[in-house]
Amino acid sequence: MGRRVWGCWHHGISTSVLYGSLALFVSILHNVFLLYYVETFVSVYKIDKVSFWVGEAVFLIWNSVNDPLFGWLSDRSFLNYPQEGTQISSPEVVLKRLQALSRNGPLFALSFLAFWVAWAHPGLQFLLCLCLYDGFLTVVDLNHNALLADLAVSASDRTRLNFHCSLFSAVGSLSVFLSYSFWDKEDFFSFRVFCVVLAAFSMLGFTVVSRLLSRRFQTEARLRQEEALVLKELSMGHGAHSQPEKQVTLGEYLRQLSKHRNFMWFSAMNLIQVFHCHFNSNFFPLFLEHLLSDSISASTGSILLGISYIAPHLNNLYFLTLCQRYGVYQVIRWLFLLKLGLSVAMVLAGADHIYLLCIFIASNRVFTEGTCKLLNLVITDLVDEDFVVNRRQQATSALLFGMVALVTKPGQTFAPLIGTWLLCVYTGYDIFERQPAVQAVQDTVHAVATPPLRQGCFYLLVFVPITCALLQLMAWSRFTLHGRRLQGIKAQRQGTQHSHLLDVKAI
Repeated sequence: MGRRVWGCWHHGISTSVLYGSLALFVSILHNVFLLYYVETFVSVYKIDKVSFWVGEAVFLIWNSVNDPLFGWLSDRSFLNYPQEGTQISSPEVVLKRLQALSRNGPLFALSFLAFWVAWAHPGLQFLLCLCLYDGFLTVVDLNHNALLADLAVSASDRTRLNFHCSLFSAVGSLSVFLSYSFWDKEDFFSFRVFCVVLAAFSMLGFTVVSRLLSRRFQTEARLRQEEALVLKELSMGHGAHSQPEKQVTLGEYLRQLSKHRNFMWFSAMNLIQVFHCHFNSNFFPLFLEHLLSDSISASTGSILLGISYIAPHLNNLYFLTLCQRYGVYQVIRWLFLLKLGLSVAMVLAGADHIYLLCIFIASNRVFTEGTCKLLNLVITDLVDEDFVVNRRQQATSALLFGMVALVTKPGQTFAPLIGTWLLCVYTGYDIFERQPAVQAVQDTVHAVATPPLRQGCFYLLVFVPITCALLQLMAWSRFTLHGRRLQGIKAQRQGTQHSHLLDVKAI
């Protein structure tokens, strides 16, 4: 939080590096999941259309509810502590987050494995796997993201922490490169072994890193507890009388949040962003197959696929330096304008320029994912504003991250549903049909796509980002937590919690 963050150097590995490495253990699994889970159930397990849509509909509800649910369970105690006397100290909050990561990280890796072995009816397995996987992913993401807000307050300190997350996420994206070599719909065994190796590495990483970080904060937490006891005794000795703060119920918290205008505009923008990110992930293999398969080799497709997953994290390292100079708000606005400009240029160029198409397919994903990587910094600023405006005793970081997800995560479910619907309406192509009735779209494993299907994929590729960019620019223009207002909010939070702050540079 602010000037100083407790972690210092231990055994030559800094706290910021350990914090960033947690992103590695998520990304090596989640990138593979996003790329292959739809294709696995549609092409390998032969799930029927009704089961797919029912599973996605139930997943939509669970995916939206579990974030605020787990966030509330994690942070509700922070809303109810008294004004004076014993309070939860910042090191104790960090320890609580790390304990959750230590327990749920390995379970998240195990839930990832459940996708790649057929153990039930495809429709039932699809539903159970999605809900189980997303539940553990939510707990891991909430606590990891909340640490970003709990460890630092200043923009430069949080940018430094986020830098290491991006660096390790880029390394984790290498799993996409490797996965393309093992992926074979006809012989699934090699891909299953590959997934087991990834999951084992992730489980080990979560266990080791969370324990290393916990040891660093245990000493600091004990010191804070001793200081709190001394202050309480002194307060009682001077006859001070502390009045307990009124408990904040979930309904009261939601009313507070509904008046948080910046939260509402950010959530609207982020809903569209989540939709676009998952749309790109779900339909990337389809675009490669029907737009480029007749013009590029399989190895080129593998390289293009890998670049589209790694480049956003590497790009983010540069974007973070721009954020330090111009502010996160301005950099995100530029990225929206860039997405709009590239999409319009591709529409004008047409689908016949193969090299331009390759560049656009990769850059569209790179800049869209790059924007997503910066949004956690904005949410931490919203945590600060919520802390100051509502005069909280402790920042409710995980809870606010969960409430953002309540509004935005439906975009993850809408992406494959809307994408497949648009493709079917425009071209008549149905990914669930084994033998399509429309003769013009008959396709074999190695056949070239027919012109109507190819044109439909192209229009889907370019008009989705144009629509998203226009809506996002409209919402982002109403967001006011930047410039002098943001500086004032951070100054107030740092002043309130100055006694708990350590320098992130020390880590």
